[in-house]
Amino acid sequence: MKNTEQQPRRGRPPKANRSNADTKALLISAGVETLTEFGFSATGLDTILKKVGVPKGSFYHYFSSKEAYGLEVVDAYNSYFIAKLNRYLSQSDAPYLERIVNFTQSAARSMHKYDYNRGCLIGNLNQELNHLNNEFNTKLVQCYESWQSLIQVCLDQAQQDNVISSTVNTHQMSEYFWIGWEGAVMRAKLTKTPYPLTLYTEMFLRALLR
Repeated sequence: MKNTEQQPRRGRPPKANRSNADTKALLISAGVETLTEFGFSATGLDTILKKVGVPKGSFYHYFSSKEAYGLEVVDAYNSYFIAKLNRYLSQSDAPYLERIVNFTQSAARSMHKYDYNRGCLIGNLNQELNHLNNEFNTKLVQCYESWQSLIQVCLDQAQQDNVISSTVNTHQMSEYFWIGWEGAVMRAKLTKTPYPLTLYTEMFLRALLR
C-alpha cells in the first residue's frame, strides 16, 4: 500500500503577499521573541505560527523540524547579540570599562521594558539542555565563546592602557563575566528588579580593579 503521509520537506509556502525569504525571516524573528520569554520546550509551533500567520504544513517548507528551526533561531539571536555587544564595546568616546557598564545598563533597561519576562535566549536554552539534542549544546558553547572574545578584547585594551593591572587574566575574567551575568539575569527575572544586574556589574568591576 502506498504511503500517503506528507513528508516535511514537501510543505508548500503560504499564499501571502510576501516572499519566502520574508516569511522565513518572520518565523525566525517570532521565534527569537517567543523563546526568549518562554523557552524552547514550553513553546509549541502553533504559538509561533499564529503570530506570523503561517499554516503548520507550510512550516516544513522552511525548516525540517522544530529542532532545526530552533538552531536557526539561536543563530539569529547570536548575530543580533554580537552586533549589540560590538555597538557598546567599540564606543571610541567611552572609557573601556564604561563600555561594559553601558552594555549592562542597556540590558537592564530592556528587561524592565518587558517587565522582566524576557531574559537571554541562550541562557534560557542552557536551562533546557536535558531536553535538547547535542547540536544545541555545541551551538550554545560557541555563542558564549564568541561573546567572551568580545569582552576579552575590551579588557585587553584596558590592560594595554594601564586601566587594569597587567596581572589580570583577561581570558578568565571574560569567561567569568558571562558565567556570572547569566545568573544575574535569571535572578532579575525572579525578583523583577534590576538590582542583581547592577550588583553583579559593580562586583565584576571591583574584581578587575582590586
